[in-house]
Amino acid sequence: MSDPAVVLDDLRAESEELDGLVAGLSDERWALATPAPGWTVAHQIAHLAWTDEVALLAVTDAAAFAKEAEKALAEPGTFVDRAADAGAGQPPRELLARWRAGRDRLRDALRTAPAGARFPWYGPPMGATSMATARLMETWAHGQDVADALGAVREPTARLRHVAHIGVRARDYAYFVRGIEPPKEEFRVELTGPAGEDWAYGPEDAAQRVTGPALDFCLLVTQRAHRDDLAVRAEGADADRWLDIAQSFAGPAGAGRPPKGA
Repeated sequence: MSDPAVVLDDLRAESEELDGLVAGLSDERWALATPAPGWTVAHQIAHLAWTDEVALLAVTDAAAFAKEAEKALAEPGTFVDRAADAGAGQPPRELLARWRAGRDRLRDALRTAPAGARFPWYGPPMGATSMATARLMETWAHGQDVADALGAVREPTARLRHVAHIGVRARDYAYFVRGIEPPKEEFRVELTGPAGEDWAYGPEDAAQRVTGPALDFCLLVTQRAHRDDLAVRAEGADADRWLDIAQSFAGPAGAGRPPKGA
């Protein structure tokens, strides 16, 4: 999708849905553990707030972002947790206000960014549409952790198309961060959207194929569920290998979630 306005509108809706889950929580429920080890509900929102802030730096001040990126290179295994820990220590009302203000500033900056501009990031540089898509993906994924912690069931929406899109586009990145040469041939990915619509990516005649519900594919590429617990299927050895390592987010290879009952 080349028009950032479409993604930015969906990002706003995704953020507001998550905001609705946490806005009325007591301080005790902000401290509930989520499926991410060591992360509470507050950690999840703090991470989103921090990432929105560094994304704003990337869009508006590349030099300042470069300094943040240097910190990440210096402590690649801990810098994300360190930022989440710091934010989770804020009073919940302050943290919520910080997240709201930061996400609004970022959306405004992306809406007014020059056409064709590219911004630095922890992975490959991104344009406004890609940056908005990445923020929506993260908001949805961390929102899933919050929903799981609260015992809430979220209805999947057509906004999952953005998550699926970035999951497919990030195929080679999942190999690169593990030091593996990615397959040269394209894969075919055929997903069923929440309303029963077909979402397809890649050549129709590809030998390597992935099929399944869009929701399950999104849970897989954001590493919110183990593939054994999902109805995503692969045809071909390369496609099968990808489902073991897929990740839609920038940064080090994620450990993923264990299968249920493990």
